[in-house]
Amino acid sequence: MELNDIVIQFIGTDNYGLTPITDGLINTTYLLENKDQGKKFILQKINNRVFKRPEAIVNNHLIINELLKSNDYQFKIIEPIPSLTNELLVKDANDDPWRMLSFVENSTTFLTAPSLQTAFEAAKTFSYFLSTVNTEKLPAIEDTLPNFLNFEKRVSDYKNSLKNAAPYLKENAKAEIEITNQLLSLPDQWIEMEKNNRIPKRIIHADVKISNILFDQNHRPLAVIDLDTMMISTILYDFGTMIQSYTNTTNEDDGSAQNNFNPKMYKVVKEGFLFYLKEKLTPEESDNLDYAAQVAIYIQELRFLTDYLNGSTYYSITHPEHNLDRTKNQLELLKGLREYLRV
Repeated sequence: MELNDIVIQFIGTDNYGLTPITDGLINTTYLLENKDQGKKFILQKINNRVFKRPEAIVNNHLIINELLKSNDYQFKIIEPIPSLTNELLVKDANDDPWRMLSFVENSTTFLTAPSLQTAFEAAKTFSYFLSTVNTEKLPAIEDTLPNFLNFEKRVSDYKNSLKNAAPYLKENAKAEIEITNQLLSLPDQWIEMEKNNRIPKRIIHADVKISNILFDQNHRPLAVIDLDTMMISTILYDFGTMIQSYTNTTNEDDGSAQNNFNPKMYKVVKEGFLFYLKEKLTPEESDNLDYAAQVAIYIQELRFLTDYLNGSTYYSITHPEHNLDRTKNQLELLKGLREYLRV
């Protein structure tokens, strides 16, 4: 089944326009315009090598949308659009699943925060979203990425990669391995808190980069998008990855970056994150926000270094040292954060 057949199954006409959207790293995404109706949609092929159960993504999306609606959520909600046969997933000839989503007109996204104010609004928007979906009773959200937040496994994977890496890779990454090993106990407190249920389980977005918020032309938030990674875990992860994403003044591929941590950005993002969540967080959660930011950056660095030592088999690379450059960048970011926090 070709792409044209997929489109027709959703909109019933071959009078359409299709424009690739290349911002995403996992799924294949298009802007689809039904020219008969003058309507636009998002058409997306779900990467079922990453998301083993695409049905779970769709089900989670419906559950989250229902939570938002039942709690009088004030931003726009991205709706799954069924095919003409009322299917939310359509399979192509390669058994790859496709879906269609509603499109928000006159919206834009940013890969990095263009200003402190925009970063604050983005963090505040995620705060509102998370506050809205985290009601007293957790719904039956299915984990679409098993072990994604298993930090004990991340550390174990790193140790195995170090043990089995080609000697030249270990030599190239000698300095980064040394720093990583010095900080190897950094996630221990996180792991212990989760094991002993010291921090509550909550619904998290798990991909809170600024590009997952739609803004209007005046940089006002319109919608939270990309609910594929929604899961039950600790909300500390969303704060930590928000800091990891927003406070970096350089592209994460820049291995020569120096002083790439922005303390002003840290302050406004934290303020925005707490805007709606402050009263909902337990003392244990509130007390560990700064710690969570360190762990999130460290784990991302660990993943880049693990992949480098494994021969770069997971992340896409454009040159042999790409993952090592990413490792260096995250280590510099972590260094700046820890100096700011005076750890």
